Amino acid sequence: MARRQITGDDVVKVLIAPEQTAVIREGREVYQSRFQAGEPPKTHLLRVFVDIDRTPPEVVTMYRTSKVATYWRTET
Repeated sequence: MARRQITGDDVVKVLIAPEQTAVIREGREVYQSRFQAGEPPKTHLLRVFVDIDRTPPEVVTMYRTSKVATYWRTET
């Protein structure tokens, strides 16, 4: 988190109320939410990968990206 300059508060916000979730493989999910950052503000995505097959669930990794369209699913 420190290397990627992502705060624990930001990760907790995504884990508590993700805008979207997706199954990566059995036992692993990604939680993601959009946010504004930079000057001028630009939409970014924070993706948090969680192993849900453990008790308690374990955060594997997380990253921030500006390529929202690549990962954001739109309902059709």
